[in-house]
Amino acid sequence: MVLDRLRWGSGRKDPKKIPDGLWVKCPSCQKSVFKRLVEERLDTCPECGHHFPMTAQRRVEMLIDDGTWKEWDENISSADPLKFVDSQKYPDRISAAQKKTNLKDAVITGSGQIEARNVALGVMDFRFNGGSMGSAVGERLTRMVEVATEEQLPVIIISASGGARMQEGILSLMQMAKVSGALQRHSDARLPFISILTRPTFGGVTASFATLGDLNIAEPKALIGFAGPSVIEQTIKQKLPEGFQTAEFCHEHGQVDLIVPRQDLKMELARILAYLGPKK
Repeated sequence: MVLDRLRWGSGRKDPKKIPDGLWVKCPSCQKSVFKRLVEERLDTCPECGHHFPMTAQRRVEMLIDDGTWKEWDENISSADPLKFVDSQKYPDRISAAQKKTNLKDAVITGSGQIEARNVALGVMDFRFNGGSMGSAVGERLTRMVEVATEEQLPVIIISASGGARMQEGILSLMQMAKVSGALQRHSDARLPFISILTRPTFGGVTASFATLGDLNIAEPKALIGFAGPSVIEQTIKQKLPEGFQTAEFCHEHGQVDLIVPRQDLKMELARILAYLGPKK
């Protein structure tokens, strides 16, 4: 007891009494890093640059100029057309995800400005049922693209998804074609679509709109693919190259145009948008 008083009496805090949640362990470099530094660096590791998961709300704050964001179709949420039940009822699963994320579904859409240039923006959130694409996600994205086409706005979609939401069956798979069709009409109007792929972007999202960008941008070391590597290896009976589903591998083989760290993304988008047209 006396030793403890002498040791900590100079004003230093007993490490046993340090509050929880001040440190996070980086899954890449395995170092414990100060959580506040991670947050200040836009949820990236100050030691190795690892990109931690980021909420949709934080991504909007990161990219959109203050005071310019306007959310669209915020009340669209999933129905239960198939009365689907697995380990729990589908509506219960949706309700739990809504409480956890404070989102109506796995994407938010709206308009705002990036360095004073108007854009339509859709941001997926992996926390909501793995960012899966159901009817609500497809409807929100389609409406956003259609409004952007009408208002002559560039479209930016940030993907973070495991793919189609199978609790909605074929209705979920139809969203791949629906969103892609809206993007084709947007392209026919000679308007740009920038796709940003984050960790992870998989399944029907990768197979449709996420890889249809006029410019496909990925975060460093983002996982991008359709099926998991074990499924592919069992199907084709071949050993896959090391890291073949990383952003770097996709960039090397032409599927991704740019790899941009999160801290540089807003300025890089502003630079690209400046090439595409004047401020409005």
